[in-house]
Amino acid sequence: MVNEAEFSSLSFHGGTDSHLYEYLGAHPGTAETGFLCSFRVWAPNAERVSLISDRTGWDSPQEMKNLGGGGIWETELFSNSSFSGVLYKYLILSRDGTLREKYDPFAFGTEFGGGRASVVSEPCYSWDDSGYIEYRRSVTERSEMTGYFYPAPLNIYEVHLGSFITKDGASTRDGTHYSDYRTLAPVLAGHVKRCGFTHVELLPVMEHPYDGSWGYQITGYFCPTSRFGKPEDFAYFVNYLHRAGIGVILDWVPAHFPKDGAGLSLFDGKPLFEYSGADMMENKGWGTLCFDVSKPEIRSFLISNALFWFREYHVDGLRADAVASMLYLDYDKKPGEWTPGKYGDNRNADAADFFRELNRAVFAEFPEALMIAEESTAWEGVTHPADTGGLGFNFKWNMGWANDMFEYVSTDPVYRSGIHSKLTFPLFYAFSENFILPVSHDEVVHGKRSLIDKMWGSYDEKFSMLRSFFLFMMTFPGKKLAFMGCEYAQFREWDYENQLEWFMKDYPRHGQMEKFVSDLNAVYLSQPSLWEIDFGWEGFEWLDAEGKNDNRAAYVRRSIDKDFVVAVFNFSAKKLVSYLLPVKCAGDYSVIISTDDIKYGGTGELLSETVLPCTDGLSLNMAPLSAALLKRRSKNFSINVREVN
Repeated sequence: MVNEAEFSSLSFHGGTDSHLYEYLGAHPGTAETGFLCSFRVWAPNAERVSLISDRTGWDSPQEMKNLGGGGIWETELFSNSSFSGVLYKYLILSRDGTLREKYDPFAFGTEFGGGRASVVSEPCYSWDDSGYIEYRRSVTERSEMTGYFYPAPLNIYEVHLGSFITKDGASTRDGTHYSDYRTLAPVLAGHVKRCGFTHVELLPVMEHPYDGSWGYQITGYFCPTSRFGKPEDFAYFVNYLHRAGIGVILDWVPAHFPKDGAGLSLFDGKPLFEYSGADMMENKGWGTLCFDVSKPEIRSFLISNALFWFREYHVDGLRADAVASMLYLDYDKKPGEWTPGKYGDNRNADAADFFRELNRAVFAEFPEALMIAEESTAWEGVTHPADTGGLGFNFKWNMGWANDMFEYVSTDPVYRSGIHSKLTFPLFYAFSENFILPVSHDEVVHGKRSLIDKMWGSYDEKFSMLRSFFLFMMTFPGKKLAFMGCEYAQFREWDYENQLEWFMKDYPRHGQMEKFVSDLNAVYLSQPSLWEIDFGWEGFEWLDAEGKNDNRAAYVRRSIDKDFVVAVFNFSAKKLVSYLLPVKCAGDYSVIISTDDIKYGGTGELLSETVLPCTDGLSLNMAPLSAALLKRRSKNFSINVREVN
């Protein structure tokens, strides 16, 4: 806890305080004759602020003292018993005479259910995840040693905890039947390890009042949601996954917050956390208010919050939601609803500066952090260093790749020759940013259909196509992300109120799909060619980019030490006979994995572990809608992929 003497008003009001939560909020301690708790809140426009709690009686407000011109109010409570678990709120009288009950923006805990109160709690957990922390640091060290960015596997399993599994398999529609963090940890870790993913990414676990927001409308930025347990239970969850060798990434929402009356909206009677102008205050499409990142105090709030999750809960990364909505002044607005920025265009320079400051602060303390932008436009330099004009993230979702691929796989193969560029065009910009290839929750909901149902064709053809899509995704340059349920081809769209349809794995095609994904992920992990050089041409070369008439494609992926694999695809509904690949490195090639293997539900035209001789090239027959990954069998070899064409 930071006391008044240690608190820097200059840092807070200058936008550089990254420890703000250590001063503001509720901080319990001990006194000579018992226990005390300090409460501080920022409400510069308030006429009066009082504390109400279950310790003093909800109908007995304790008036708080205004500490000066900075707008911070303070009071202390003394008691013979610990303050841990005490419920409290702030009662704020605005200058227009309106009285509002508000959550503490810096609370570390919240009351479960309908009580709508903050809870006195201090992040406290005995961590034993040092091995994983050392591993993630070693990746950064290896990047510096090799000169390649993130030369390590990154294969993310995106999860909504409320619908991964539920208590007794029941619906959470009535606000109950959630599984808890301690129950979820071993189940999720076991599944992730069996399927071969390296990280989980959690849809927001910060406290939020409305399940239907999926966590993206946050009221408690510093507290894990009470739906699944207490703060120490969430710490247990992260620690458990780390000990299982699994990284934890959190979705983080710096763009907007709900209009919830007890939350940040009009916190002290005037716009405080939100913009004040009608042209910037609200995202009408989402019905939310937008953080005013031009205010230094709001930058201190958000940067402190980002670092809080790294420091106090040991998370490995944050994926910043809706970055584009912050960067563009005209985002989801009609002409006349927005005002040009200080450079006369539609760009929000304050938001760009905020992201640079955020990423500088995070990487200064956690150089191994994963800072991921969900940025859906062509804004330049999202993953370029902040000091050279970039935004400073180290990863960006490649939503263009996802959109192109979804269009391609849903198109009848008869017409795929006309959109063959959907396969090849992403290589024109693949190395302009550090990309993650996302198959996210947003793509399997609201009528967009599940991933398996996006595939063209009959029942069996959909499964064949999905296996080939996965092989394309796992071999294409860029790190990977797939939403839960895709690994076993759940047909139903994602439903946040009900758990995944795990029973579907008992059906042959779905069980075979999960087996294929697990084997494919194991191949991914075992082949440095697929992840050491994800962000440069040294790791990729086309063998066949012009096969549009036959819906075919092939390329080489290469590792730092010149080891290589060959990925080949027949996206046609017809058999490909005697397909000759111009691979110039003679020798025998093994099929590492084939989507057409019988064990995955294929026809067996090309089996895994098949050996193919290569003299002037590789000749192979491929079943319809199939793909394979090949590797030269000899142990000692080198290849100049530039010569393979």
